[in-house]
Amino acid sequence: MEANKEEVVSKNFIEQEIDKDLAEGVYDHVQTRFPPEPNGYLHIGHAKSILLNYGLAQKYGGKFNLRFDDTNPTKEKTEFVESIMEDVKWLGADFEDRLFFASNYFQEMYDCAVLLIKKGKAFVCDLTAEEIREYRGDFKTPGKESPYRNRSVEENLKLFEEMKEGKYQDGEKVLRAKIDMASPNINMRDPVIYRVARMTHHNTGDQWCIYPMYDFAHPIEDAIERITHSICTLEFEDHRPLYDWVVKECEYANPPRQIEFAKLYLTNVVTGKRYIKKLVEDGIVDGWDDPRLVSIAALRRRGYTPESLRMFVDLVGVSKANSSVDYAMLEYCIREDLKLKKPRMMAILDPVKLVIDNYPEDTIEYLDVANNLENPELGERKVPFGKELYIEREDFMEEPIKKYFRLFPGNEVRLMNAYFVTCSSCEKDADGNVTVVHCTYDPETKSGSGFEGRKVKGTIHWVASSTAVQAECRLYENIVDEEKGKLNEDGSLNLNPNSLTILKNCFVEPGFLSAKAYDSFQFVRNGFFCIDCKDSREDHLVFNRIVSLKSSFKITK
Repeated sequence: MEANKEEVVSKNFIEQEIDKDLAEGVYDHVQTRFPPEPNGYLHIGHAKSILLNYGLAQKYGGKFNLRFDDTNPTKEKTEFVESIMEDVKWLGADFEDRLFFASNYFQEMYDCAVLLIKKGKAFVCDLTAEEIREYRGDFKTPGKESPYRNRSVEENLKLFEEMKEGKYQDGEKVLRAKIDMASPNINMRDPVIYRVARMTHHNTGDQWCIYPMYDFAHPIEDAIERITHSICTLEFEDHRPLYDWVVKECEYANPPRQIEFAKLYLTNVVTGKRYIKKLVEDGIVDGWDDPRLVSIAALRRRGYTPESLRMFVDLVGVSKANSSVDYAMLEYCIREDLKLKKPRMMAILDPVKLVIDNYPEDTIEYLDVANNLENPELGERKVPFGKELYIEREDFMEEPIKKYFRLFPGNEVRLMNAYFVTCSSCEKDADGNVTVVHCTYDPETKSGSGFEGRKVKGTIHWVASSTAVQAECRLYENIVDEEKGKLNEDGSLNLNPNSLTILKNCFVEPGFLSAKAYDSFQFVRNGFFCIDCKDSREDHLVFNRIVSLKSSFKITK
């Protein structure tokens, strides 16, 4: 193989189109944007769009804009603007000097509408919304022209000015583009481009009482900002002719080009804003950032990292065909990101007391424990050990099943990083539940002492009871189960009643007391957990399980 032979780099179809445009001189730069409407919190699908647009700008040495498509004041809030900005920053998409609002272009959009009227390409229509739908026809039937379609330019200019001045009620008049009521593309059948809406806007206040429609405003926003490639999802493919018509008729030089890609669909999750809104309003979830959701805020609160989401988006790739991705792929990515970065610490989620009968009374020794055996760079910590410990209830069986190698009467196991212990007996309460397990230890078997005697098959983890910190752990499952159908017959969500399990009597090492919100750890045998950012306090630690340790997803090469 030649030493100077160039490496073959696989490019997705969007990159191939950009390469072609640059080679043919269509554009001399690349500029992309992420244009959310601030009417809710962003979710995992938006993360794909953010990272795709930002990544393209970085790859081609271009610019990336965060632009709020805030042309519909009926649903938009400053709360959503702030949450979106936080999410985009957290993902690592830098927009520090590239933050824009569509509402800042309202005057230019109005001027474009006036230009269209003067060119005979737009008219004021008095039909109601229902009548407009009826006149539009369907895929089999061409539309009918509005009786107001042939108003004079002068009359249209006067009426549109009066709309702007507030002389008409909401829905009384609209401005429509004059294109083709017989077009096979229904989006081209004289679409509404302005409507009257007496609403206070989060950015412009009460300055305007008419607002542009998305399909009219969006291409103008892109053109104003010199966006070269307007990357959007497949449902806008049928809107592309209208996008191109707007920038052409509004006479923008070197207009942007729209390219569509497939949305990201994830199994067993809820992304629809109306469904999430109902879950929030009904108190089924703890707000838009409930860790059972896949809003970016929820994923961050649960303990997902920007690196894991970037890995996930890279694995999913960019295509033209819609498909669903298994949630297990997202879990695989967070495991891969955390497994070498985080300390492996001991926590007991379902505790039962273990008493070492022959261990010295009132003695605490501190054992040297590696933070992560696969990553020595994370160093060691001191872990307290004593006569009384907490172990997982499942690590003891009075009458063991076949191939059970943990604690049962007469069996010897290793206490992780400590000693060999042999189970002697147990205590039970009146209901027959085990409350205390008794054992004896062999001082010669201390971990790290070089002991080379007998072998044991079982190793269990523990937490010293005298120094243990009580904590709450929250275990999550998918909030819906698509195998049974995401929706019930009445259209409501088919909710999983076991989507949240709260364990209030957990015990963790004292080293967790210095942990801060979002700090994450691997709990030995129990999974990856992080400190909850909303409910955890110094005197009441709350952990969210990010993901279990076992994966059902495998990378195939």
